[in-house]
Amino acid sequence: QVQLVESGGGSVQPGGSLRLSCSASERTLGNTYMAWFRQAPGKEREFVAGISGVGISDYVDSVKGRFSISRDKSTVYLQMNSLKPEDTAVYYCARSPFPYISTGVSEYRDWGQGTQVTASS
Repeated sequence: QVQLVESGGGSVQPGGSLRLSCSASERTLGNTYMAWFRQAPGKEREFVAGISGVGISDYVDSVKGRFSISRDKSTVYLQMNSLKPEDTAVYYCARSPFPYISTGVSEYRDWGQGTQVTASS
């Protein structure tokens, strides 16, 4: 089982930017689909963005045009711009067992510990 470690969370004012990183314990992520989820207090965990092994990306509508996901051999990144208060949540990195898009929480077995992102004035 791969270990995933997130970093880069923090607190910014609305309109600010953060870059999250997710490092894998394995030397390579291979061709698996990688994703970022988030969970706000009192809400269910939701899919935010994902990227396939060949670089095809997917986003939830609420972050399109503001967030950008990318990956290299062993790390996945989430660049978050124009942050809004409603983006405040714990962000989790996850690895799908499949090479194609997966947006359901139950489809993932490998999760990071989460990193807090807060956008507040």
